[in-house]
Amino acid sequence: MSELSETTLDKVPVHVGIIMDGNGRWTAERGLQRLAGHRAGVENLRAIIRASVEFGIKYLTVYAFSTENWGRPRAEVRGLMRLLAEAIEKELAELNEQGVCIRHLGHMEGVPGNLVKKITDAVEATKDNDRLILNVAFNYGGRDEMVRAIQSMIRDGLQPKEITEERISQYLFTKDIPDPDLVIRTSGEFRTSNFLMWQAAYAEWYITPVYWPSFGKEELRKALLNYANRERRFGKTSDQVKGS
Repeated sequence: MSELSETTLDKVPVHVGIIMDGNGRWTAERGLQRLAGHRAGVENLRAIIRASVEFGIKYLTVYAFSTENWGRPRAEVRGLMRLLAEAIEKELAELNEQGVCIRHLGHMEGVPGNLVKKITDAVEATKDNDRLILNVAFNYGGRDEMVRAIQSMIRDGLQPKEITEERISQYLFTKDIPDPDLVIRTSGEFRTSNFLMWQAAYAEWYITPVYWPSFGKEELRKALLNYANRERRFGKTSDQVKGS
């Protein structure tokens, strides 16, 4: 029995978010082109999805493409779009068979039409699965999400007194999804990068220097063990938490 199974079966986070960072530096150290790093990152995601199912994680949210990433070189953006389309074609059948439900967080403005269809079809094909909810944050930004939520609340005619934390949560892309318990950022950067700004207010953060293409099952296991040893207080004192 693994150390994880022995000590933390009841402490595995329900929802894990991952900022998949470091593809470019991974390629630079190997003398490869940047797109090769993104391809390696896509390949690595398959292993992390499988490990998440094995460890008992119920929700996995991955930051695939931010609203700010449109500012990258045009060739790189085109390559990223192509990689996502290829990944859906290649992985959809297996993910569906494994009971993975794919959800899209973000909006489709500016996304190529053929990719929009692939994403929509993947969401529809897996909507009844519940072994793992895989949220793909694509064309997503936390500030953009908040702006859209506020615009929707205004259109719906909500009055100030009706705007509560619970109501705001229902206007986000993540409505009906529990807030993340743990957010992992690879590559050693200490930034939130506009990821789940509202939802991750009380998430535990785990920063690792490992680049995303090298962040495998054992690295995920280390993050879960680290999480299991933390005390989540949500603004309370340790004594209050222990007494509750």
